[in-house]
Amino acid sequence: MSPWNDERMERIIAVLLRSGVILSAAIVLFGGVCYLSRHGSEMPDLHVFHGTPESYRSVPGIIQAATQADCLAIIQLGLLILIATPVLRVAFSLVAFAMEGDRTYVVITSIVLAVLIYSLSGLH
Repeated sequence: MSPWNDERMERIIAVLLRSGVILSAAIVLFGGVCYLSRHGSEMPDLHVFHGTPESYRSVPGIIQAATQADCLAIIQLGLLILIATPVLRVAFSLVAFAMEGDRTYVVITSIVLAVLIYSLSGLH
């Protein structure tokens, strides 16, 4: 195993980002094909606004609906993974900077991670 350095950290982050985007795209594609196979021939009713169902408004709701083969929930799950990918990158960077002993970047990355989590939590 090579020593912990910036080059190794960059390679791991690149793999993390690439894997997250590819996984997300594959899940969204699968959900899209699923949805079109079930509803592709239906005509949409654009005269009445239909809000987002309650099951798509929380992470546990999306996961539960996706496990029940709900095509729209599968698409939502793929989008959640896409959103989580850069957040995981920042979290990994925080750990890597801590392992390197770089206190300045640990503080900056902690602030960035806190802002991301706060903005995604919906508490504001």
